[in-house]
Amino acid sequence: MDIVGKIREKKAFVGIIGLGYVGLPLVIAFCRAGFRVSGFDLDPEKIETLKNGGSYIKHIDAALIQECSPTFMPTTDFSRLSEMDCIIICVPTPLNKYREPDLSYVLNTTRTIARYLRKEQLIVLESTTYPGTTDGEMREILEQTGMKAGEDFFLAFSPEREDPNNPHFHTAHIPKIVGGYSAQCLAAAKALYDMVVDTTVPVSSTRVAESAKLLENIYRAVNIALVNELKLLFERMDIDVWEVIEAAKTKPFGFQAFYPGPGLGGHCIPIDPFYLTWKAREFDFATRFIELAGEINTGMPMHVVEKVAAVLNESGKALKGSRILILGMAYKKDVDDKRESPSLKITELLWDRGSTVVYHDPHVPVCRGLRHYPDMDIASVPLTEDVLKEADVTLLLTDHSAFDYCFIEEHARRIVDTRNAFGARKIVSSKITKA
Repeated sequence: MDIVGKIREKKAFVGIIGLGYVGLPLVIAFCRAGFRVSGFDLDPEKIETLKNGGSYIKHIDAALIQECSPTFMPTTDFSRLSEMDCIIICVPTPLNKYREPDLSYVLNTTRTIARYLRKEQLIVLESTTYPGTTDGEMREILEQTGMKAGEDFFLAFSPEREDPNNPHFHTAHIPKIVGGYSAQCLAAAKALYDMVVDTTVPVSSTRVAESAKLLENIYRAVNIALVNELKLLFERMDIDVWEVIEAAKTKPFGFQAFYPGPGLGGHCIPIDPFYLTWKAREFDFATRFIELAGEINTGMPMHVVEKVAAVLNESGKALKGSRILILGMAYKKDVDDKRESPSLKITELLWDRGSTVVYHDPHVPVCRGLRHYPDMDIASVPLTEDVLKEADVTLLLTDHSAFDYCFIEEHARRIVDTRNAFGARKIVSSKITKA
């Protein structure tokens, strides 16, 4: 039986490499669709948690893992890749310290797959990358086995579109772009995703699929940079940017609301645009919009620190020696994901200026073992009356629903709000400064 037939009859064994915010929802989707699934990860603690029916991602309930247990086999044994019919790669694609693409996770994973590659296997990359990764570097590594993509095995790219803890969109309901190295590769990948998502969107090549993902995130990064820049301008003009946005979005066409903040977070928007910027240099092309957007967005943490300094200065205090309470270390509300969170950079900047920093986040109990902040090792403190009163400034960076905003306003000395969290709840106070 060919690969498409195996998939359609649910006889294909699916392997998912990387069991994080992208890979684990895919595991659940394929298990629910009736497939046998092996999950591969280098972290033995994650594997042990999954084997025991637990979850290490806050918005993925342990009950979902337990539901999958009859057909889900988590493992650190990558030799079992030879048993898989379909292999989906969901590993990180970060930037290095020079803001250049770090494809080491993708390419090392591809080399591991190559050791166990056999005919009729389907390999799909979901990790965001620059155009040409799948049919270039990945294909070359896999073809060193002597087998040919599109003939002996199938190769495709299908970008992840996860939005952690979004109650309106789940894996099965988000349209899935699929691009194959050849027509046969596309047919195999489309057949696979047709089994677990409502809508697949086939495109002509892996490069189109890779580019579509970049466009989605560049669109957001550029528009967030625009509204961040306007925030800085309107602040000088004594105009409330939040009120401006609320007024503008009443237009029923031609406008989509984007909101300012303390900086960009998450694995996609702060990182993915620079994959295209880097690749564009190969073609002697300067991506000026992307680079300008990056400059504006990466400057927002410094703006927040300067705003805190200004608030302290009004009371005759300096950043040095002041105690700052940060509310929210996650990059967005109601998640436990702190990847690229601007809260981390702001914490570092405050430390550099001699401030004592404590934080409270009900979703992030500890901050340690971070890629770009190896020396950070702090834990969330309880949000008590005393903790609020002891802080010279309470700095709201993530607008979690769990926060008691009235309680915070009542007991905090001074508040700097980067998310309009208090204004959105009609809490007005001389203590509160928007940033």
